[in-house]
Amino acid sequence: MLQQRLFVNATVHTLWADKPVAATILTRGERIVAVGTTDELRSYLTGAEEVVDLEGNVVVPGLTDSHIHLANYAREISAVNLRGVKSLQEALQTIREYCKDLPKDAWVLGGRWDFNAWAVPKLPTRQELDSVTDGRPAALASVDGHTTWVNTQALRIAGISANDHDPVGGEIVRDDAGEPTGILRETARDRIKHLMDAGAGNLKQQMETAQKRLLAVGLTGAHDFDGEDCLDALSELHQDGILSMRVHKGISMAGLDAAIGEGRATGNGDLWLNTGPVKLFSDGALGSHTCHMSQAFAGDDSNFGMEVLPYDTMLHLVRKAAAAGIAVATHAIGDQANHLVLDAYEDLLNNPQSIPSDGGPLRSPLRHRIEHTQHLQPADVQRIIELGVVPSMQPTHCTTDIPLASTMLVGRDLASYAWNSLIKAGGRPAFGSDAPVELPNPMHGIHAAVTRQNAMSQPDGGWQPDERISVSQALHGFTTGAAYASAEEHLKGMIRPGMLADFTVLAQDPFQVAPVDLRDIPVHSTIVGGQVRFWSTN
Repeated sequence: MLQQRLFVNATVHTLWADKPVAATILTRGERIVAVGTTDELRSYLTGAEEVVDLEGNVVVPGLTDSHIHLANYAREISAVNLRGVKSLQEALQTIREYCKDLPKDAWVLGGRWDFNAWAVPKLPTRQELDSVTDGRPAALASVDGHTTWVNTQALRIAGISANDHDPVGGEIVRDDAGEPTGILRETARDRIKHLMDAGAGNLKQQMETAQKRLLAVGLTGAHDFDGEDCLDALSELHQDGILSMRVHKGISMAGLDAAIGEGRATGNGDLWLNTGPVKLFSDGALGSHTCHMSQAFAGDDSNFGMEVLPYDTMLHLVRKAAAAGIAVATHAIGDQANHLVLDAYEDLLNNPQSIPSDGGPLRSPLRHRIEHTQHLQPADVQRIIELGVVPSMQPTHCTTDIPLASTMLVGRDLASYAWNSLIKAGGRPAFGSDAPVELPNPMHGIHAAVTRQNAMSQPDGGWQPDERISVSQALHGFTTGAAYASAEEHLKGMIRPGMLADFTVLAQDPFQVAPVDLRDIPVHSTIVGGQVRFWSTN
C-alpha cells in the first residue's frame, strides 16, 4: 500500500484557482490526494498517515528551473571561481592560489570571469594564464559561457594554432602576428570542450553533490541543456534510486542524430527523467559581444554580434528535429537572432510538408522554445504568442546585464527582458537561472522579475520598470510556466488533487514580504514525490 502523508501547519499557496489558499496537504505515494484544512480532509484519512509538521511555514508548488546546465554546475562546484573578481590581477592571483593544491597533471577548470567588470576591461591572454598555471593546461569559461580563456598548453593539446581557420559561428582571437591570444569565442570553443569535460572528474559523484545544493534552494525539478554525458550521469543516479529531483533532459545539437537513431522523442521517459527539446544556438551573448543584433553595438560600428548557426542550417535542424517528434529550444539573445528563430518556427508551422520524408511523421503539438529571449524587436513580442512559442527566460540575466544593456544597446527600440509585455500579450514565460552562469536560487529570479533590481537594490525603481511583474506572475514562471514548457501542466505547477506531490516550503511568505526581501527568503524544506528531500537545520 502506498504511504500516505499529511503535511500540516502551513500556509499553502496552491496557484489553483478553485482553492488558492489551504493549510493541509494529503499525499499518497507520489501524488496529491487532497488540499484544504485538516477537518476538510478528515474523510480521506485512515489513521495510518505519517504526519509532517511544516512548522507554520509557507508552501508553494515545487519550483522548477527551466534552463540550467546540470553537468557544468556540478563540475564547477570544486573548480576555480572567478565570479565577481574586479581585475585581471585579482583573477590571476585567485588562479595561482587555486593551483597550489592541484596535481601537476590536472586541468585548471572553472572560471566565470567577466572582463567587462574589470577595472581595465581588456581581454586576458594565454601568456598571462601561463604565468600562474605552472605548465598545467587551463581552460576557463567567461561568466556567460560563450568565451573560453585558455593557456598555451591547452591550445597545444587541442591542436589549435595560427594555421587554423575560424570555424563557422566562432572565432579564434589572434594578435597582430596572427597567433592565437588564448581567447576562443562561440564554436571555436568546441575543440577544447571535450578535453575540459574529460579532465573534470567523476560526473556522477559531482551530480550527487549538485542535486543536494539544488534541493536546498527549493528546486524540485529542472530542464537541463547539457550533453549526453549529463544524460548518462542522470540515468545512473535514476537507476541507483538516488535521483531526487525531476529532470526534463534536453538534447544537445551534437547528440541529435544519436537521439533520433535511438527513437528518443520529447516527452519520452518517466516522471523523474524524460526527454526534452534539442538545444540549438542562434547567436552568442551580450557579455561576450557576440549576440546577434540588427544594429551594431554602440561604440563598435562593425560589430553586429555573431550568427552562430547560419539560418539555412538552423531551419534544416528545426525541420529534422520536428520530424522525429523532438521539440526545439533555440538560444537567442540578440534581437536579430530572436527574429530569425521566429522565422524558422513560422516556416515550420506554415510548411509542414517541408519536413524531410525520411524523418517520420510530424508529431504535434510540439512546444518550441526560445532560450533567453532577451532582446526583441517590438513586433516580435506578438509573433511569439501567435506562433505558440514558449519564451524561456532567466530574470537574473536582466539584473546582471543592466550595465552592459544600458551602454551597448543604448538608443534603440527594443523590448528587453520583456516579461510583462509577453505576459500581457498572452505569453507563458518559463523562468530559470542558466546556472552556472547565474546562481540557481529561484528566489533570486523571483526578486529580479518583481523589482528589476540587482542584489544591491539598484537601480532605484528598477531598470525599465514597466516590465516588472507581480509576485504571483513570477511564481508562475517557475511553476506553471515551467510545467507548460515541458508539456507537463497536468502533473506539475499547482498544488491540487492528482498532481505530483512536489512543493517548496519557504520560511517567509513571498506575498507578504517587501519586494526587496524576496531574494533572501530562506528555504525551510523541499518535498518531491511526497517525500522530504531537504529539511533546513537552521
